[in-house]
Amino acid sequence: MAARHWKGSLELNIGQQTLQLFLDDGVLGDTASTADCQITYSGETAVWQKLLEAVPIRFHNDLMANLSSGQGITRHGDPLVHAQYFAAVARAVELLRPATPSDPDETLDRKAQGVIDAPIGRYVHIELQGHDHRIYFEEAGQGIPLLMQHTAGAHGSQWRHLFEIPEITDRFRLIAYDLPFHGKSVPPASRQWWQEKYDLKGDYLRSIPIKLSQALGLHQPVFMGCSVGGLLALDLAHKHADQFRAVISVEGALKIKGNLKSLETIWHPQVSNEYKARLMEGLMSPSSPQAYRKETSFVYSSGWPPAFIGDLYYYITDYDLSHQAHEIDTDEVAVHILSGEYDYSGTAELGRSASEAIKGSTWQEMKGVGHFPMSENPRAFLKYLLPILDQIVGK
Repeated sequence: MAARHWKGSLELNIGQQTLQLFLDDGVLGDTASTADCQITYSGETAVWQKLLEAVPIRFHNDLMANLSSGQGITRHGDPLVHAQYFAAVARAVELLRPATPSDPDETLDRKAQGVIDAPIGRYVHIELQGHDHRIYFEEAGQGIPLLMQHTAGAHGSQWRHLFEIPEITDRFRLIAYDLPFHGKSVPPASRQWWQEKYDLKGDYLRSIPIKLSQALGLHQPVFMGCSVGGLLALDLAHKHADQFRAVISVEGALKIKGNLKSLETIWHPQVSNEYKARLMEGLMSPSSPQAYRKETSFVYSSGWPPAFIGDLYYYITDYDLSHQAHEIDTDEVAVHILSGEYDYSGTAELGRSASEAIKGSTWQEMKGVGHFPMSENPRAFLKYLLPILDQIVGK
């Protein structure tokens, strides 16, 4: 399915050994149909041995993880063709790995027919940049308000598992919202948004949780965000410390290096949303339950096409606390940073450096998870989140 319509070839150079797949309209053949549609990955045998382990170690779990972190793999071929067929390439590598036992039943949401989950979904109107926005949010629980911000290009369903944990909802009022242009928060009707380039900028993004807090009557909420939301958590601690009692920055950093120009294929008329989805799987741990990994990537395949690259404007270009992090006063707002072991974007090293720059903050590396701990492996995430929530309640 992933190789459908591909007329070309995949070549893997493993040391001195070359493996080739020839495809004609996605069907295996004897020769390449189109030389321009060849994708080649190369590396030393020792590097491939790590990539082809049944459960690869950090940064060797995915070709793009290896490539992006400079672990020894190189790539040649048309970047557009690569984006179009990366899902097929990734699947080919998966099939070269030893078979592993099926995932154990680690689901938290296996329930009897007719059971209704805890969260209630509603809409609230807030004004952003002079326009009325109808913001969708889901909530459950009681106690200290906890606002939860999803990752770039996604929506609030990433937090769904936390709503079902009484140990959390007995003490916290969880509120997971969809950013405008994401999930069920449809664009405002009062502006011609379809004629504009979507770039998520800090002043606009920072205003959303603050205005939500005001609209919902929240007093000194906790803010927790992941990825873009993780950066936002630190941004809010720096610029709006008086509005929050604590922030939890999941996959946070002071600066994410990157070049948006090199990511143009994320939103390209000849590349489907499947590319974004498969890229996200490389940011997750191979030991996270497969069903949850696939659900996480499914959310990415379902989003408004410009949303992901537009959110990355804030993630890569707009946000930078490299020279201001020391100004954050953790006596005014507590700061907690959590970093996934397998995350090759907001790496554990970046999270640790951020914590070192913010006096009084806490940091932990979450073993066995990647960029989306709350959705890819909620059981593992809870081991790190619950002690932080205990600390917040104890203050």
